[in-house]
Amino acid sequence: SSIGRVLSFVFDRMLIQVCLYFYCKFLWRCLKFVMRKLTGRCELQRICYSTKPGASRTMKIETSLRDSKSKLLQTSVSVHPDAIEKTIDDIMELKKINPDINPQLGISLQACLLQIVGYRNLIADVEKLRREPYDSDNPQHEEMLLKLWKFLKPDTPLESRISKQWCEIGFQGDDPKTDFRGMGLLGLYNLQYFAERDAAAAQQVLSDSLHQKCSKFSKAEWEKKRMDKAIGYSFAIVGINITDLAYNLLVSGALKTHFYNIAPEAPTLSHFQQTFCYLMHEFHKFWIEEDPMDIMEFNRVREKFRKRIIKQLQNPDMALCPHFAASEGLINM
Repeated sequence: SSIGRVLSFVFDRMLIQVCLYFYCKFLWRCLKFVMRKLTGRCELQRICYSTKPGASRTMKIETSLRDSKSKLLQTSVSVHPDAIEKTIDDIMELKKINPDINPQLGISLQACLLQIVGYRNLIADVEKLRREPYDSDNPQHEEMLLKLWKFLKPDTPLESRISKQWCEIGFQGDDPKTDFRGMGLLGLYNLQYFAERDAAAAQQVLSDSLHQKCSKFSKAEWEKKRMDKAIGYSFAIVGINITDLAYNLLVSGALKTHFYNIAPEAPTLSHFQQTFCYLMHEFHKFWIEEDPMDIMEFNRVREKFRKRIIKQLQNPDMALCPHFAASEGLINM
């Protein structure tokens, strides 16, 4: 019967895939053994000596450690930062590598492990902020929110904590706390970082989002569009949405390329926030280039933007390399 043929086909495909998996795994181990005998170096040595520093090297080291049959190597990617030096000593001993003869190997491995472990810890730090809800009874939360207004609208006093004025910086209602539900405190942290560290650019993006001109409209059509905000977008809501994009890029591992290329050691929350600033800049330019007819096209534009960023990050030499005030401390290796 047709069902039987389909089941047989599926079973055959599964069997082929299983056989191919074990064959490749066995072949790969054999190849590693042969290379060790021919070069006199283990895989970690070959990677460190033949691959330039940055994402190319660190990602190869990470894959090698994670896929190793040694428990020590497998767990080395998740050790505490304080245990990295001892872990490297244990790896050198396991691999029978003399650190006096190969001093550079220990240095290179340490740099890679700092990045690998740091990336995992950064995910935990970001996740903690994302899971913490905005609490209007928390004075620190309230202070951050009021600072956001002050940085974005320095010449306009906020009349009251609950106010329609919040819509002027892109919140949906009288009280912004309801808009932070999706990303928790992470959204507020990122918005405040952008508004404080790159104030001039943040204020310009805010202004553009409210008054984004489009040459193909007549003055009358533009005025109509401007009044119903069909051309622009809500700055704060988009900032929270771009926070979600940055968060997913981080958790999926897509940002490893960027962070391993710009952070000589462990990437930190500041690196993540600087990346958010970059994404805000780039999305704003992309929105203008796409020239959407109205805000209903937001999801389409965002998805196209996400795919472009992911494609860029697939290049192991890629660093997003923003050039603005918030990123002055970034180092492009």
